[in-house]
Amino acid sequence: MSFFEDKRIVVTGGAGFLGRVIVNKLKERGCRYVFVPLIEEYDLRDRVTIEKLYKETKPDIVIHLAAVVGGIGANRANPGRFFFDNAIMGIQLIEYARQFKVDKFVCVGTICAYPKITPVPFKEDNLWDGYPEETNAPYGLAKKMLLVQLQAYKQQYGFNGIYLLPVNLFGPGDNFDPQQSHVIPAQIRKFIEADAGGTVSGSLDNQSSVVTLWGDGSPTREFLYVEDAAEGILLATEKYNKTDPVNLGAGFEIKIRDLAELIAELTGFKGRIEWDTSQPNGQPRRMLDTSRAYEEFGFRSAMNFEEGLKRTIDWYRSTLNG
Repeated sequence: MSFFEDKRIVVTGGAGFLGRVIVNKLKERGCRYVFVPLIEEYDLRDRVTIEKLYKETKPDIVIHLAAVVGGIGANRANPGRFFFDNAIMGIQLIEYARQFKVDKFVCVGTICAYPKITPVPFKEDNLWDGYPEETNAPYGLAKKMLLVQLQAYKQQYGFNGIYLLPVNLFGPGDNFDPQQSHVIPAQIRKFIEADAGGTVSGSLDNQSSVVTLWGDGSPTREFLYVEDAAEGILLATEKYNKTDPVNLGAGFEIKIRDLAELIAELTGFKGRIEWDTSQPNGQPRRMLDTSRAYEEFGFRSAMNFEEGLKRTIDWYRSTLNG
């Protein structure tokens, strides 16, 4: 019998980008009971709803993925909402998991919790060495408080909760909404629309198309393919039971400017890229030290970055043709 076969598992955010992959992988591992609370019936900001969820499902394990997220623009426009919704969801889910004697709580945090200036590669021990990058600090700090809560609950109640810190995810099924998407889907959409003479360039001539991107292109980012992230989370769910946070990443960084040029090449865009330096860059550099994940539960990413981009682009084009 696999670890997951006889477990009752609730996956918050299980209908989302990462959640759908995790739910599928749980079923592949023989898990017979996976429950995904949908927002239409379960508002996870509401205490009564959370009590109802736990009474009805009686989970052994909760994997908490649900979050209110977005790119730099969404974070700047909604700092209060991003703080409150993310904090209240996690705090109450953990508290009632304790009260309902859930065996294990797996909390998926965010790399936005790291200080704005953090030595590269980011080590988990650097997490408290400064204030997060300002544009996403409310979101990052709200999620970071859940680590504090889990560590406090372990100390006082013996509650088994773990905290994982994935880098930016990408892959088929990502969110391509221009108001909410992160950098990879946002760039893919812009280049494809410009290539088609859409709203980005306003021109039917691909050679003269222009795509404008925020900042100056100098920041670096690390990206983890969604299938790899799901594997890492399930490995930790099965094998990791310490309160120390754990990074999940691919172990490389790429400049946003180089990323844009690569996506332009892969989408066939031959126009011009302009950089709007009046807009923020975000955190200067991001790359994780992933040694703890390997040492503790044997996780390493498997997907080649360029191949992952190709699969993501192909998937998005298929949604346009469908």
